[in-house]
Amino acid sequence: MTQRFTAMAAFAIALGTATPILADDTPTADTVVATVDGTEITLGHMILIRQALPQQYAQVPANVLFQGILDQLVQQTALADAYEGETPNRVKMALENEKRSLTAAEEVGKVLETAVTEEAIEQAYKDTYANAEEETEYKAAHILVETEDEAKAIVTDLEGGADFAATAQEKSTGPSGPNGGELGWFSEGMMVPEFEQAVMTLEPGAISAPVQTQFGWHVIKLEETRIKEAPALDAVRDELRRQVEQDVVKAHIDALVEKANVDTSASEGIDPALLNNIDLLE
Repeated sequence: MTQRFTAMAAFAIALGTATPILADDTPTADTVVATVDGTEITLGHMILIRQALPQQYAQVPANVLFQGILDQLVQQTALADAYEGETPNRVKMALENEKRSLTAAEEVGKVLETAVTEEAIEQAYKDTYANAEEETEYKAAHILVETEDEAKAIVTDLEGGADFAATAQEKSTGPSGPNGGELGWFSEGMMVPEFEQAVMTLEPGAISAPVQTQFGWHVIKLEETRIKEAPALDAVRDELRRQVEQDVVKAHIDALVEKANVDTSASEGIDPALLNNIDLLE
């Protein structure tokens, strides 16, 4: 039933045309836009529906959505008023969950209003980068072939004075071959282990013995190394802001839970599979 109504509401929104409500006073969230048998529908109700619409409605102009949202609320109100009997248990529990979720989000919002300061972001930057261990970056090139014998022959040619880039362009089967085998800069963890280990044993300018990986046989030339520089604060500000937010919220939640009298013993012995038993809500 819910899916059918949602589809009907979406259809109404798509076809709706603007019918703005004009009033002498500036509208507020409490401004009544319609009544259904005395039940008031406010502008605030409509705003919340607009905010909860799926992403595909984000760019739809408000004047297109207005009548559709109003129609949806009128229809829902009429249906709700027509319902007779006690509110079903599943509805009560859904409302409890929704209230809990929304109120918790309000508390998180209050915490974040003052938590994410410039000082906190700068401290997170220092903690993340200023005291981090130095990381070496490597700039290398390689020639990839199918067999060890081919790789050995290439090593011999290079030791005899052959140009590495020209040899890579001629013989490498890897995607970097046309670019002279150049791989650019990379750090630990970015290459397969066998390749990475071979690079780390080389001195700048040196050429490796044949190295086998899952891709084939490599002849590697280490061109140079450098110490990876920490990024500028502004380059990682958004990332650090999210980190600070997460840390502050987690600390706040942990403190509240620690302070609260929490008893989960009643959950012991309950079969987790019961989560799938929707009939329990009836």
